[in-house]
Amino acid sequence: MQPATVRRRFERHLRDEGLRLTPQRVRILERVFLTHEHFSAETLFGWLRAEDGSAVSRATVYRTLELLSSGGFVTALDTGSGEMLYEHSLGHSHHDHLVCKHCGRIEEFRESRIERLQEEVALRHGFELTGHLLRLTGVCRECQAG
Repeated sequence: MQPATVRRRFERHLRDEGLRLTPQRVRILERVFLTHEHFSAETLFGWLRAEDGSAVSRATVYRTLELLSSGGFVTALDTGSGEMLYEHSLGHSHHDHLVCKHCGRIEEFRESRIERLQEEVALRHGFELTGHLLRLTGVCRECQAG
């Protein structure tokens, strides 16, 4: 998705929330959409600090990530490590995650049989499915070998 389109959508989301687009929020949005890896709020804060000095506060990073999450721009992933990770999701197809309990490696996957099964379960229980997060934990191949 084009950066200008993402920015316009974020501006609309902020207006809907009664908030304004600040230079700090723009900077966070831009940095989030520059990476294709999973990151924590602290990692994002570190990237911004290294690139821009102290132009964005830690609190602004956390609050903006919450806004990005509520607007569907990023997805939060609880890996079980005690620290929430994020990835930008706007314009990307849905996928699930395998998380190594030893090294923390995250592998993304998509499995149509799991998707169909989840839809069947929701239907059977009378739920209108609006989304899901699936995290499988275990030990990756490299950690098993080592």
